[in-house]
Amino acid sequence: MTPVNNSQIDSLSHHPAAPDRCDILIIGGGPAGSTAAIMLAEKGYHVVVLEKAHHPRFHIGESLLPANLPLFERLGVAEKVRAIGMEKWGAEFVSHWDGRRQEFQFANAWDKSLPMAYQVRRSEFDEILIRRAAEQGAQVIEGCRVQDVEFLDDERIRVHAVHDDGRTQTWETSQLIDASGRDTFLGNRLQTKRRNKKHNSAALYAHFTGARRDCGKRAGNISIYWFDHGWLWFIPLADGTTSIGAVVWPHYFKTRVGSVRDFFLSTIALCPPLAERLSAATLASEVEATGNFSYACDRSYGKNFLMIGDAFAFIDPVFSSGVMLAMNSGMAAAETVDVCRTSPGCEMSALKRFDKVMRHGPKQFSWFIYRVTNPTMRELFLGPRNVLRMEEALLSVLAGDIFGRTPIWTSLRLLKGLYYVISFANLGRTIRAMRNRAVNIRTEPERLTSG
Repeated sequence: MTPVNNSQIDSLSHHPAAPDRCDILIIGGGPAGSTAAIMLAEKGYHVVVLEKAHHPRFHIGESLLPANLPLFERLGVAEKVRAIGMEKWGAEFVSHWDGRRQEFQFANAWDKSLPMAYQVRRSEFDEILIRRAAEQGAQVIEGCRVQDVEFLDDERIRVHAVHDDGRTQTWETSQLIDASGRDTFLGNRLQTKRRNKKHNSAALYAHFTGARRDCGKRAGNISIYWFDHGWLWFIPLADGTTSIGAVVWPHYFKTRVGSVRDFFLSTIALCPPLAERLSAATLASEVEATGNFSYACDRSYGKNFLMIGDAFAFIDPVFSSGVMLAMNSGMAAAETVDVCRTSPGCEMSALKRFDKVMRHGPKQFSWFIYRVTNPTMRELFLGPRNVLRMEEALLSVLAGDIFGRTPIWTSLRLLKGLYYVISFANLGRTIRAMRNRAVNIRTEPERLTSG
């Protein structure tokens, strides 16, 4: 393993105050950081969590996966999540060109014990997790932004932060976990963050009230709409609010004229099935926009640090994988840190296992993400067949069941083989789709701001 070069880290001015000390310091109190904090505090470590915001705070990414549910049980938050969540029994994919739609029910996945998930307000959900970390003994400090780190010669790390009131504070720790989300604190400091050139996209999103929902058990389903410039989501929340978002190509952003709000509303209008569901709805929040959507860091760990959740990688959210991957990485980080501290001889093997976990999730989802707007993939989603259990395997991916022992991999390989066969059989269409995608992702997305 290549050691961290101190010259990679911005040097700091002299900090005279004696630093506080802890066993593990975690940057960020989102699902990844809070999960790691809960697990490590349970083991008796002195854990400090530095969160730049104050919970509850707004965050996008409200749709959870069935694979989250066992993690909630393990962390002791299942009842509280159930209390704020809207039951999500499936996902619907809709083609606006021909009106076709296909519903997938999680109960039909390979593992029948994971039949549902939840839609949640992230402000409430994230607060449940960070408060649980504090209950378990982690020292949670909100309104405290990490400004810099120093990697010391004795393999300890000095972390410098500033509070909302301007006070500065320094900690020394033997292990740093970067769960800073899209801030990618260490990725930026170490210059290891790389934009994903295979899937350059950006997102616009907001909350609505009064959207038309489905009835009964389908009321909480997420709906995904394909349209000419990417895809859109429809996520119903328990309080009657609906989260609407558009993930679109950079080329399309070049057409923007006027405010982000007007651009977002005009984008929705381009997808008639979704626009119809929102015909009587009212915009209930500011429209937010995020560019340079997908990225990954070259490395997930060092001798005394780990990167987890979005601090390591972020992929297109079409399959609602973000919270599941974040929490799973938090669990993996906690296990890895514990092994490194209690079994020094196993340190390198533990770090390599951690890196494998961190790369596995984005890799498995990304194969589908890169192709989800391709006409061949649309055909497979809109007309699924369970030949050789291929549909069950696909549903297991949609449910997030990719880290356990569910034997989906042979059927997934067959599904991918079928994709290539259909693509080759429709070679002209495939080539046109590839060229169109290359044009759409080529242009650097403009920096968008709310307004």
